[in-house]
Amino acid sequence: MAHRAPGPLPTAVIGVGHFGRFHAQKFAAIEGAELVAVCDLDPERAEAVAAELGTRAVTDYRTLVGTVDAVSVAVPTADHHRIARAFIEGGAHVLVEKPITGDLAEADDLIRIAGECRRVLQVGHLERFSPVRRAMDSIVRHPLYIEAHRITSFRERGTDVSIVLDLMIHDIDLVLSLVDAPVEHVDAVGAPVLSGRDDIANCRIRFANGCVASITASRISAKTERKMRLFQPNAYLSVDFLTHTLTLAERRSPEEGGNAGMPISIPGFPDIRLEQRTLAADDSLLREVEAFFAAIRNGTPPLVSGADGRRALATAMMIRESLERHRAFVQGQFGAHVLAGPGSA
Repeated sequence: MAHRAPGPLPTAVIGVGHFGRFHAQKFAAIEGAELVAVCDLDPERAEAVAAELGTRAVTDYRTLVGTVDAVSVAVPTADHHRIARAFIEGGAHVLVEKPITGDLAEADDLIRIAGECRRVLQVGHLERFSPVRRAMDSIVRHPLYIEAHRITSFRERGTDVSIVLDLMIHDIDLVLSLVDAPVEHVDAVGAPVLSGRDDIANCRIRFANGCVASITASRISAKTERKMRLFQPNAYLSVDFLTHTLTLAERRSPEEGGNAGMPISIPGFPDIRLEQRTLAADDSLLREVEAFFAAIRNGTPPLVSGADGRRALATAMMIRESLERHRAFVQGQFGAHVLAGPGSA
């Protein structure tokens, strides 16, 4: 990339569909940066977003390579590697939506290229920037058991991929960020119900330090829920990512004050500290984008690095492999039509 005179950082957003449009809005709001273009294969969609944000629209991302310093890549996963790589080699820092890529070889290549080019590669695991996740840093120390539920009603968007890469990967990344140990073993079960891919799944992840996480994801539920429960020595934490609430029950010795001064006490249990908090709603996507630009300005590693994205992807692939083994076993017992998914017969 040629040297440019000082001024606002030229940026672009590649892919302005359902979620990319929000990326473009946040990029346009960043002080010290200028959204010079949005790109989408659908010219009408690109023009509409460009008109909304006062920028220009293009349909070929290649026309922007080498002309911008930072991009958001919010296209289908299959295109992440090709597009992100082109911009990194063209001198741009890249925020790529989750999952980082479609396979580990592509993820490794992006991480390598970003390192060689000294460019920031941040992966869009949005829940890392939610107010409750940020609050958990001062509470979670040595989790022994984690339980996560992420369920929502059915929608066509996202059904081109398994529930593991569509929804479960949010909690996979959250759990990995909370447990300081490598994954040792994975067991998973799931079923395709309304689409041709798994619409509901549960996995049990065992870590090398003994921690176990149970993660359930569903896109065929009657309600929406995003909750996590964590158990660690002398403490239980329940968090709701939708309502931004935390409930902490913590055993404290008399020397530590027991439950003295706490808003809620438990009769008969003077050493139990019970705290309930509702945090102010926050714009997690804006925080994610701000963190991306802070990493660029300060030359510091991003909060969610390429390596973090790769680890989440690797774990997701272990879960998918376990799902396939379970499916093969069930079909061997009951016939190939079982767990085949609608329209697969």
